[in-house]
Amino acid sequence: MSLTDVIEGTEQAFTGNPAAAKASFTVEHALVPGAATAVDVRARDHVFSVDEPAALGGTDTAANPVEYALAALGSCQVITYQFWAAKLGIPLDSVKVTVDGDLDLHGFFGFADTRPGFTDVRVSVELTGPAERDRYVELKRQVDEHCPVLDLFRNPTPTSTDLLKP
Repeated sequence: MSLTDVIEGTEQAFTGNPAAAKASFTVEHALVPGAATAVDVRARDHVFSVDEPAALGGTDTAANPVEYALAALGSCQVITYQFWAAKLGIPLDSVKVTVDGDLDLHGFFGFADTRPGFTDVRVSVELTGPAERDRYVELKRQVDEHCPVLDLFRNPTPTSTDLLKP
């Protein structure tokens, strides 16, 4: 099934039933027994690991959480470019995305009253295809407007934490 077929079928399914467009995702995490920072993660039927580099107390067996955050942004960008190119009928031969982010670790360690999250994130997108540049500029505009993970980086999202204790 092509992305165009997916887009058209999804639009038909949501027309007249906006509630069908609501989606929820759950990801479960557990500290690896005996580990200081290694975490097992389950997303649907997919399992992967998270860890910290040795300099941050880990064993460097996997990417760390902020690297996965950058990976989520870059991956979502690639996918959103594919979807919107199909939707707009813009020929796209390839998409490459590089995401760089800067942290001030003073915030994470509590050494200073500074933000623990990214202080700057830069996304670089390389597109190839036969269309005119202005078509790819329009594509970028649509991706910037519709990429869910980019939205998470750009806008506050209501978040709550419940502490469940024995």
